[in-house]
Amino acid sequence: MAEVKKRYYRKNAQLFDLIEQMKLWPSKGGYLHGVKSIEKRGDIAIVTTHCGKSFKVYNSRSSRAARWLRNKWVVKPCPKCKVPEWKLEKYSKTFFDNSYGSDLVHKTKD
Repeated sequence: MAEVKKRYYRKNAQLFDLIEQMKLWPSKGGYLHGVKSIEKRGDIAIVTTHCGKSFKVYNSRSSRAARWLRNKWVVKPCPKCKVPEWKLEKYSKTFFDNSYGSDLVHKTKD
């Protein structure tokens, strides 16, 4: 398998953009879930995981989920979601910086 390159994102990226890019969600139990879909409704989104759980999320840069994703405080992948090994490796090679990396800003069509 090819070596995964390092990825850099801005530390203050919006939570919704971060979830859409990574397709991962950290639960309070310490599991890393695979995100099946995210349906945005203003500052609220409905996130559905591969294990069938759906929940409402607020778009906050300082939320628990955003901090856990940035700081990699998750213990292990969800056994029901079956997050692939390549995605976990890609996540482990992801770094967050205040002044370097992608802003994850989606450009709107005019």
